[in-house]
Amino acid sequence: MDRYTEIRSFVLVAEKGSFAAAALIEGVTPVVMGRRLDGLEARLGVRLMHRSTRGLTLTALGEQFLEQCRQLLRDFDSVESGISADRSSVRGHLVISAPAAFGRRHIAPHAPAFRAAYPELKLSFNFTDSVVDLVREGYDMALRIGEVTDPNYVAVPLYPNRRVVCGTPDYFERHGVPRVPEDLADHNCLAFNLQGGQQRGWNFMRDGRLTAVRVDGDLACNDGELLYTWVKEGLGIGWRSTWEIQAELKRGELVTVLDEFAAPSYPIQAVYPQQRYLPAKVRHCIDYLKETYNRPGYWEGGHA
Repeated sequence: MDRYTEIRSFVLVAEKGSFAAAALIEGVTPVVMGRRLDGLEARLGVRLMHRSTRGLTLTALGEQFLEQCRQLLRDFDSVESGISADRSSVRGHLVISAPAAFGRRHIAPHAPAFRAAYPELKLSFNFTDSVVDLVREGYDMALRIGEVTDPNYVAVPLYPNRRVVCGTPDYFERHGVPRVPEDLADHNCLAFNLQGGQQRGWNFMRDGRLTAVRVDGDLACNDGELLYTWVKEGLGIGWRSTWEIQAELKRGELVTVLDEFAAPSYPIQAVYPQQRYLPAKVRHCIDYLKETYNRPGYWEGGHA
């Protein structure tokens, strides 16, 4: 058994929490994954994992070794990409994180075509509204909506986005149209409440400055897709991203208000850890998404 395979298998088992889940990714049986870990521990002469009927847990040495192994795998991938005679060759396993609703709408639908273009590539997605640590959690790249300030990451803008206040024509007919941000106090504002989102308020430009306006409503949740559905059903108004509602705006199912106070646009970005050589699988995925998102008519429903 080569050392690279043993190390890669150890990292997969540690990240997935079971031999079965790791074996599924590798395309082998759980028994094979177990033998790989046995071989690694025997060669090192240390116990890396405690195994029981309740699951797997890393030993203290295993935790330390895991971080070192992740770095080794990243270095191996970078070196291989940097010296490959065929820089267009895309292979291996690409692991991507993205916001949940954005991932379902604007990443997952393109996976089959991207995978068909690069048949030696495996794809794995984690769609979550929590911001993940790409290095610690083993992701190759992520899609982020907004500015990225961490100097350890490289951010590549894919397409501009902004937030707008919107609702159904029927809602505004029944409740009136807000003319200034302060008028939102008289409206049912459906707010995103993850990590205090509702308490921070909705951002608007006033006198050349970005100002947060407190809002309130009878429905709030931490699921952007559910808020989008409530807005479309006319239950209230929302502060939604343009990537989410362009098709509905074009069809007249939703309309925007307070546009003259809208905050400046901010980018949808692909983010990956700083590294000397950018793996071909990451580079080609970023290029593919950038080309897709800039296709005329895409955001108005052309992707369907």
